[in-house]
Amino acid sequence: MTRRATDNTKALDAFITAKFEIDAMLQRLAALGADHLETSPDEINWGHVGTLNHYRAKLREITDMAFKEGEHAE
Repeated sequence: MTRRATDNTKALDAFITAKFEIDAMLQRLAALGADHLETSPDEINWGHVGTLNHYRAKLREITDMAFKEGEHAE
């Protein structure tokens, strides 16, 4: 096996590992979202809104990079 093939195999392994980790995080976020972030309507306050807006901003940054939108548009 050549050095290039070995380097590619390591890169592929690292890519797959990262992909599985991302998939696990997305599943956890989907479950949390389905549970309304473990809150009930009677509990919601402005702190919850701030936290949710923070999560949304971070996810927007990720989706903008992934889909080349927003400041990452080409």
